[in-house]
Amino acid sequence: MEKLFKLKEHGTDVKTEILGGTTTFLTMAYIIFVNPQILALTGMNPGAVFTATIIAAAIGTFIMAFVANVPFAVAPGMGLNAFFTFTVVFILGYTWQQALALVFICGLINVFITVTKIRKMIVKAIPESLQYAISGGIGLFIAYLGIKQAGFLTFTAETASRLTDNGDGSGIFKDIIPALTDFTNPTAQVALIGLLITIVLLLKKVPSAILIGIVSTTIIGIFFGVTHVPELSADMFAIPSLSPTFLKLDFRGIFAVDKLLITLTTVFAFSLTDTFDTIGTFLGAGRKSGIFTEEDANSVEDSKGMNTKMERALFADATATSIGALLGTSNTTTYVESAAGIAQGAKTGLASVTTGVLFLISLFLAPIALMVPGAATAPALIVVGIFMAEGLKNIEWDNLTIAVPAFMVIAFMGFSASITNGIAFGFLFYAIAKIVEGKGKEVHPILYVITVLFILSFILTAVV
Repeated sequence: MEKLFKLKEHGTDVKTEILGGTTTFLTMAYIIFVNPQILALTGMNPGAVFTATIIAAAIGTFIMAFVANVPFAVAPGMGLNAFFTFTVVFILGYTWQQALALVFICGLINVFITVTKIRKMIVKAIPESLQYAISGGIGLFIAYLGIKQAGFLTFTAETASRLTDNGDGSGIFKDIIPALTDFTNPTAQVALIGLLITIVLLLKKVPSAILIGIVSTTIIGIFFGVTHVPELSADMFAIPSLSPTFLKLDFRGIFAVDKLLITLTTVFAFSLTDTFDTIGTFLGAGRKSGIFTEEDANSVEDSKGMNTKMERALFADATATSIGALLGTSNTTTYVESAAGIAQGAKTGLASVTTGVLFLISLFLAPIALMVPGAATAPALIVVGIFMAEGLKNIEWDNLTIAVPAFMVIAFMGFSASITNGIAFGFLFYAIAKIVEGKGKEVHPILYVITVLFILSFILTAVV
């Protein structure tokens, strides 16, 4: 154990690492309940997604442990699963099999940019303000999904009619728009109770607040008729088969001539979101705790290959994404909840091994996970949105050159239910703002290329 993880060198011991790994697992275990629900909306088998989620998380976390020797855990990412479902499948019209192919390609690209200097070019090309805006925009999008899933919103013609009169009877709101529910729906009642429980636990700094919130809300839902308890049987704790999603990737449809440009921009959006989400987690939790050195941090921009611990960790994260796609789940990413385990003293990959083992044990919790109602996971989505909004404070809102594109990112992600649209409009208006200011040369050429690709994608969509 000492030879493998160098515990003494890192100033830690087996007990501390196991405690840290357990803490990380408990803070992120909600994903085994939430991910199957979100991806099942695409038509994927929820039992298979449950199994794929856990196996992908375990494999990715083990790679993180043995390749990089760091206490970070990997699992299908919130935001990325929403992008997979609501943007790639629902809006862009890909099948879930094609979406898995896109995720697989994204993982390969991330591996490639990790071992080359392309990562340096991308990191320097995207302004820091837009990086924060992307994270915050995804948070708003996730929170909206949670609010909708909770049943807090109603979508009725009566709601629209109250807001349509603009003087000539034609109306300025021609579509049905949402209003706050009257909370007579049991789903909304249970979700509201769950949200209150989760928020109180978070304010009290209770470990595993999100997981406890999901479990307690599920139990409460039984009394409201929202949670349906399965009948006891001898085989109910059998692990759900992976076969409905395993190796079901469809590459043919994504390379059709009429979809090629959209495919390229979608893969880019996947890769961009995954890359910055992971780098942000490493720089935030890793540097603060001393797990990553200044050399590691600088390697994000100045190095290539896998010479530092952070580069090996980025490689592990990227590899796990492609593996997850093969199993049948959306992009995996390094979880910021790993910071909870690090706060408990975890410093090495032994903590990650502990987290991975606990994920594998949770394979036998399928009956519990699959009985969890949307009302119980909706509060988790809202809370994750709150966490992801943290970076918005770092945007210079008093500087219009920064504020305008940042706002476009956030607004279009939430209002058009598309992460890709948010990134596209943010890049477009950033380039416009700089050109108008006479500072067009400050915009990295890569950003111009990406912006043009997005514009061509919009044109192609309009024509087709």
